[in-house]
Amino acid sequence: MSRVSIALLSTLTLIAACGKSSSSEQGAPPPPTRDTPAATGGGGGGGDPVAKAKEIFATRCTPCHGATGKGDGAASASLQPPPRDFSDPAWQTSVDDAYIEKIIKFGGAAVGKAAAMPGNPDLTDPAVITELKNVVRGFGK
Repeated sequence: MSRVSIALLSTLTLIAACGKSSSSEQGAPPPPTRDTPAATGGGGGGGDPVAKAKEIFATRCTPCHGATGKGDGAASASLQPPPRDFSDPAWQTSVDDAYIEKIIKFGGAAVGKAAAMPGNPDLTDPAVITELKNVVRGFGK
């Protein structure tokens, strides 16, 4: 099995394990998944794109990129190459907004980077994608 496959499997296992909570055991509804509009920001029902982007970053991006965007999330140790450090000023100035939005939507492989960085094809609201890009840009300030 390749290192990328092992890293991806490790990450998926970690995400699955982290997704289980005692609230679901107590009869509470499970948290939104990528298939629900609350998690995707892709629904046409309006809502605050900034809040949706922050929620999506916290649930989808933090495991690898970390809460502060430094690439030090819980799953980052097993990933090669390591996740991008969004606070790196050199990287921030080397990429444009369209590049960041493309990676968010289609994943690392879409721009010749690590395939371990998954895309988010379920995000259909351009405002949420823009706000996710703004979250990434915010780590560079």
